[in-house]
Formats: sequence, structure tokens, C-alpha cells
Amino acid sequence: MAGVLNIPQSSFFCSIPSKRKIPRRPISIIRATSETPLSSTSNTTTTTTNEDQKLEASFTAPPNFKPPAPKPFTVKEGKTLDILGASLALLFRLGTGVFVSGYSVSFVSKNEIPPDQYALEVAGYKVKETSKIGPRPEKPIEIYEFESCPFCRKVREIVAILDIDVLFYPCPKNGPTFRPKVVQMGGKQQFPYMVDPNTGTAMYESDDIIKYLVGKYGDGNVPFMLSLGLLTTLTAGFAMIGRMGKGSSYSPSKLPPKPLEIWSYEGSPFCKIVREALVELELPHIQHSCARGSSKRQALYQKAGHFQVPYLEDPNTGVQMFESADIVDYLKATYAQ
Repeated sequence: MAGVLNIPQSSFFCSIPSKRKIPRRPISIIRATSETPLSSTSNTTTTTTNEDQKLEASFTAPPNFKPPAPKPFTVKEGKTLDILGASLALLFRLGTGVFVSGYSVSFVSKNEIPPDQYALEVAGYKVKETSKIGPRPEKPIEIYEFESCPFCRKVREIVAILDIDVLFYPCPKNGPTFRPKVVQMGGKQQFPYMVDPNTGTAMYESDDIIKYLVGKYGDGNVPFMLSLGLLTTLTAGFAMIGRMGKGSSYSPSKLPPKPLEIWSYEGSPFCKIVREALVELELPHIQHSCARGSSKRQALYQKAGHFQVPYLEDPNTGVQMFESADIVDYLKATYAQ
């Protein structure tokens, strides 16, 4: 692994041109909101055509589908090794991406936190969590990346730390849609690639993206575990050992008209399993980042009556659901070809 990771960023993990020939889909970009149809782009006027309506109508939940009840801290039978493998990243990265910037915690009496407010309960006390975040982007940051890329992981970690929402365009190897789009926009097939629609800024290079994001939406300081140069990249690469390349190669799929929405964060092994499936199926998705200390934990608690991640909202079918293994099954049943 170390020998591989000493190769420059533009090599191997994040930019190998595809050798396998896969027919390319017409390239369309989903912008900023789940209400935007796939057929629109930022340079054209949004119109709804008969073809759009047919496309939207073609996606339905699997027959007899019923979202499972949430089961906190429960691993589905047969999935223990998946979760253990995904959990290795926490050790190699020392929990980077688990906590929002400025995270602090205290134990308070049950009466101090209202019953309609999200809070963990431990030994008769409630856990009060706070954080310090910077300015919020009006529109989601757009990032083109894929799972088994250490440079992409670094950027996903700062997204969790800054608690910002991101519109992810998955770029798995052999992906026919968004890899070619990155070449069109930036001139080379290298990942991650970031576009900030709030400022018009676009850039390659993970370290530059991190510096940009903390300068624009944080306190200007790069977190310690993301400031160690080669050591950061090496540990981000080792963090993927437990998943053996999952979330890196394209699996033929049907592209939905609207991006899915996922409530998750980089430090969760349960979220990792779902993210891998989203990337392999090349499904654009808005991630509502909700690491520990995020105010979006309360937002999800109010929306769903319960906090647990990952939580999927699919505007193409109307499905809303918890439970990582069941979400993966749903995604494959609905979008895989």
C-alpha cells in the first residue's frame, strides 16, 4: 500500500483512465437541489418535457417494499465483517471526520434538555454536544470523487468537520457519466474535483480543496490530522484496507432524474457501506453531513422522529428509510441494471 500511495495524486487511485469500454450516457449535471430534474444544467433554462416525465415515472420502489424499523447500534446478520472492515478507518485516522469543528461535550440532567430535542442518554444523564462552525454555503458544494481514493477521503473528512452539505457526483472507475464531465470541466481526469457554485471556484488537488473550504467555511485552520502531508495520505490509504476496493468500480445502473439525499458522515462505518453502493451505482446524492456536534442531528430527529444514520431520502420514489444494509439492498433493487 505504501508503495502505491507514494505515487503522485494524479496517478492510480484517483485518475487511471478506463480501459474497459462502456457506452457513455448523455452527460447531464444535477444542480444544487433535489428538485432539479436531471435534464437541466446550470447553463440552460429548466423545462419539463414528456421525456422527463417518463423518466421520473419509471422509478418506483421494489414490489412489496416496506422501510425497516430503525434498530440503533444493531448489525444485520451476515454484515458484521463489513462493519468491522469499515471501522478500521477510525483507527488509522484517529477518528477524523467523527466530530464537527470545535466539538465539546458535557453531561447534564435529563430535565435540562427537552424531550423533543436530540440527545444521547447515558447512565441517567443526557449528553449535551456543541460545536463551532463557520459561514454556511447557500448552495451545496459539488464534489466529484469516489470511495477508495485516499485523496478523496481527506476531502470528505473536512466536509464532516466543517458540517457542510455536499452534492456528490460519484466517479467510479469505468463510470460513463461524471468522469467524462470532470475532463470537460477541468481538462484532466483527476479526483477529487470541487466546484463551489456560491463563488464560481473550481479546483483539483485535495490539499488545495481543504485549504479553500476551511478558509471559506471554517476558521481558516486545517485540522492536525489533515495537515501532515504524506502521512495524512498514507493513513487515509490504510483506512481503506478493510474494504478492499469497495466503492471504486462502476456497476451498471439507471441514472435517476433527481439526486438522492443521504444523512451521514465520513466517520461512521454504517454510512460507509451505503456510500460505497451509491458510488458504485454512480448515483448523485446530496449528503447532509451530521457528525457529532452537528445541529443537523436535531433536524433529522424532528424530521424522522428518531436520529440514526445513515438515513436515505429518495425523491424519485418517495422512499425514506434507516438501516444501512437495507438501504444498500434498496439501492441495488431500484437502480442496478
